[in-house]
Amino acid sequence: MQIKSTTENLSLVRDFIQETALNKGVHQAIIDKIILAVDEASTNIIKHAYHSKPDGDIIIQLEFTDDKCRIILIDFGEGFNPSQIPQPDMPKYFEQKKVGGLGLHLIRTLMDYVEYHTDKGGYNQLTIAKKIKNTAA
Repeated sequence: MQIKSTTENLSLVRDFIQETALNKGVHQAIIDKIILAVDEASTNIIKHAYHSKPDGDIIIQLEFTDDKCRIILIDFGEGFNPSQIPQPDMPKYFEQKKVGGLGLHLIRTLMDYVEYHTDKGGYNQLTIAKKIKNTAA
């Protein structure tokens, strides 16, 4: 699936994941986690890689095996180094009544595998995966 970098397109992505995963027999609780993680990742791409410019491309690939769902998100915007994003101090976060800034933490919490790299060829790739069989949701 390929979309332009607007938040209006996020519902198309959610519907695509929902329908595809249901057709593969994935439990709804796991689908919900995958959708939330991809939604956060896509939102981060829109806001940070493309700086909310609506003409960027986001490519989303879903791959299923017997035991996992792998999602690859590719964009051609500004890259970043995820190791420079510290783990949030959640008590302090709530104490300060902050809003936002938890996307990467949420993705890492929801998914079983997270890998990000910026390719010298001019694109960024986020690969995330979730076990879909023999696991508690």
